[in-house]
Amino acid sequence: MQHLITLPVLLPLLAGIILLLPPCGKNLVLRRWVASFMALFTLVASTLLLTTILGSGPLVYAIGEWQPPFGIVLYADPLAVALCILTSFLSLVTIVYASRGDDKAGSFFHPLAHFLLMGVNGAFLTGDLFNLFVFFEVLLIASYALLMHKKDKHTTKAALHYVILNLVGSSIFLIALGVLYGVLGTLNMADMAVKVALLQGDDIYLAKIGGLLLLIVFALKAALLPLHLWLPATYGRAMPVIAAQFAIMTKVGVYAIMRVFTMIFGEQAGELSGIASTWLWPLALVTLVVGAVGVLAAEDLRRLSANLVIVSVGTLIAMVALNNEQATAVAIYYLIHSTIACAAMFLVADMIALQRGKVQDRLVNSRGVAEPKLLGFCFVFAAIALAGLPPLSGFVAKLWLLDASYGAEVAWVFWPIYLLASLATLVALSRAGTSLFWHDHPNQDEQFEDNVYAGKRRTWALVLILAVPLMMTVFAAPLSEMSNQAAAALHNSQVAIDTVFALAKEQ
Repeated sequence: MQHLITLPVLLPLLAGIILLLPPCGKNLVLRRWVASFMALFTLVASTLLLTTILGSGPLVYAIGEWQPPFGIVLYADPLAVALCILTSFLSLVTIVYASRGDDKAGSFFHPLAHFLLMGVNGAFLTGDLFNLFVFFEVLLIASYALLMHKKDKHTTKAALHYVILNLVGSSIFLIALGVLYGVLGTLNMADMAVKVALLQGDDIYLAKIGGLLLLIVFALKAALLPLHLWLPATYGRAMPVIAAQFAIMTKVGVYAIMRVFTMIFGEQAGELSGIASTWLWPLALVTLVVGAVGVLAAEDLRRLSANLVIVSVGTLIAMVALNNEQATAVAIYYLIHSTIACAAMFLVADMIALQRGKVQDRLVNSRGVAEPKLLGFCFVFAAIALAGLPPLSGFVAKLWLLDASYGAEVAWVFWPIYLLASLATLVALSRAGTSLFWHDHPNQDEQFEDNVYAGKRRTWALVLILAVPLMMTVFAAPLSEMSNQAAAALHNSQVAIDTVFALAKEQ
């Protein structure tokens, strides 16, 4: 069982290699089956890993048996593994959905999807900052190629902006790592958490500079204002099935902020304690406002969904800024909910665009869709989840968010902004549903091409992903308990430090 922690990273890597080699490389049907089953295996392995650590505590794995803090360390706690499960599930759904024909847009969709899964899971499980940088680059390289699967000038332009911004972010990341390594002599997170409290003199200011540079990088990855402008254009122009995969990528930035500024620069960091809090709170509120305005101003359903991702990031960072276990627990629950709901809306937008002809998913009156009952139900279900209405998990998350922030000094600011953003979301989704579905049914003689119909694969993918918000409500008790355990483990950095260095003593 000690090697189980490596499977969420190794299985996607193995899948990507297999999918590039014969016979999978030349047989599309075989490639689809292999990609789907390997994504399923990764999901099962991640679930087994979560079951293991909930029973026995966090796990540490030293690759090559090099002792911490000198070797490469993987660290699995409930938060990291829960996000691996979320990523693996999202990859499985999008791979099944794309097997209806979207994967024909490029030769390497399935290998790239697994390399993206590997990079994201690795970023969640890594125990040191340099390998966080490495996994960031893995997932970014895969995302660059996936963006280009939709071959038109608008997508190319959005992809170019995305690549340039992330290359700048990677450069800043390296500079930050160099500064922190020069001051602390280590990039192992557990070791940094010990040494950062011992800094004196000018080293404190250098470490603070390095930490704030990391905040800039993670804010860019998370699309936190003012580094959010790339997201609506990129997600709005990408193939919707790829945008659905990318719904998890902003959460990698949010996770990095939670991990680094709680574990390394948390309460035990002495003079560097809470260096990000001053910035996170106002940026989160402004991001919420700008995201809500973007939702209201969106002219098509994909751009609306992209702005909903920004709203979710603002909400998450507001909870992170509160810096307590209850707020972190609700952030974990809300992160899972918002990622699934936004991804589902991207897939629904794709089906609507395919069936409406030239107007695609633009919010204007046009001809009806070929499958109004199926798509109408899916849209309403996803909209209820995103708007935070009962009986789905968005309502549970909203009540929990308000309760977690009730006793905070900033509640008088957060509550009206968050509730107004929720109202804006409800208004925008209602307007979108009216524009897309409130019209006469298509003529009986109207002909639709076969490839626009959902088919079994797309239907099953939509049903699978839309079932999650309902299941999160039905199983809200165990999920909230898991979120509380994950939050407690994150805030108790001494547990991570003891676990990592206990491994070093054993070796």
